[in-house]
Parts: sequence; C-alpha cells; structure tokens
Amino acid sequence: MGKETKAQATAHTLRDQIEQGIYEAGQKLPNENDLSLQLGISRTTLREAIRILVSQGHLQVRRGSGTFVSGPLNQAAETSLDMNDMKVTLRDLYEARLIFEPQAAALAARRASDEEIAGILRLGEKVQKLIKQDPSGEARIASETAFHSAIIKASHNEFLANFMPIINETIEKTFAHGFNLEMIAEDAYKDHILIMNFLEKRDAEALKSAVLIHLRHALWNEEISLND
Repeated sequence: MGKETKAQATAHTLRDQIEQGIYEAGQKLPNENDLSLQLGISRTTLREAIRILVSQGHLQVRRGSGTFVSGPLNQAAETSLDMNDMKVTLRDLYEARLIFEPQAAALAARRASDEEIAGILRLGEKVQKLIKQDPSGEARIASETAFHSAIIKASHNEFLANFMPIINETIEKTFAHGFNLEMIAEDAYKDHILIMNFLEKRDAEALKSAVLIHLRHALWNEEISLND
C-alpha cells in the first residue's frame, strides 16, 4: 500500500471522530478555518478530506449551510450515489481528453521548441520520481498535472490550451475517487516512459498512440466504460 496523503490521513481522522461520536449524525462540522486549525492542516487539505468523506457517504455538504455528518441510515445510499456520480463525471472528463489530448500531443511533437521539449522531459522525470516515492501524494498529483498540461501548451494551439483545466480536474477527481490508485500509478510510470521517448524523438503518430493508451489504461483501471 502507498503512503497516505495528508488529505487521506485527515479523512481517516475525521471518520474516526464520527465513529467515536465526537461528531454525531446530523451535526454540523466547525467552519473551515476553525476545523483546519484544530487539525493542524491547511484549508486545501481539509477540503480534499471532506470531498473524500462526502464520496464515502460520511458527510453531506449543504450549500449555504455547511458540512454535516450523514445519518447512519442513508450512508450506504449516499456512498453508492456519490461513487456513481463520481464515475459519471470521470467518464465524461476522460472522454473529453480522448478527443483532444492525443492530437494535441501529436502537434506538440511537431511544433514544440527544443527548450520546451527539454522542459517537458524534466517535468516527466519529476513525475516518475514522485510516483516511486509517494504515488498518491499531493506533489505527485501536481506534477502529473504540470506534465500533461505542458504537452498541451507545446501544441501551440491557443484553443487547445483552453482545455488544460479538464486535465487538472480529471487528475484531481481520479485521486479523490481513490480507486485502484496503485495500478494507475504502475501503468502511468510505464506509459510516461513511452510518452517522453516519443516526444524526444518527435514521433508525432507514436506519441499520439502513447497518450491514447495512457488514457485507456486509466479508464480500465478505474473500471469506467465509455459504452454506458
């Protein structure tokens, strides 16, 4: 098992507090500032921990009211619903990436400057190092986003650059979903090697295929079908 991220550890702590009755069913959690200070974490980490617990059915976020502990009778239903919703969202995000990202990578192979390719390769090596050190850590998540976004930017197509937030959201939601992350990391490490090699060689068609395979691996590992 990989090392827990701060967000996962925080979610674990909050879940324990709920199970111990420190926070009871229907109770509202302290506001974000107070709770993050109590737990000694950043608000960003707290938000991610809350997203994890919402996806598991332990918490409910009510807009304009705050975050509440779910009742025991609806936790199983909440978990099923939220996980299904997460899968639908991820399916749509990956479907969008399959449409534009392989072609953007091919353009990058043709249009990127030598300096841009060198920079992308450095980002790729950083991702590889972090996958080995802490495959589900916050630094790895950020580096993965930077690596893929840099390839899109190197396509030198201003319209395609507008799709970079989709990459960021896909990666964040994949890790928030927390399903099969070790297999995702294992395949990503191998896929990145191909992506970097083909980019360095400026083999546009091979790079296009490598990015397509990378995205397909993620779909398989998340058990998400585009045929639903």
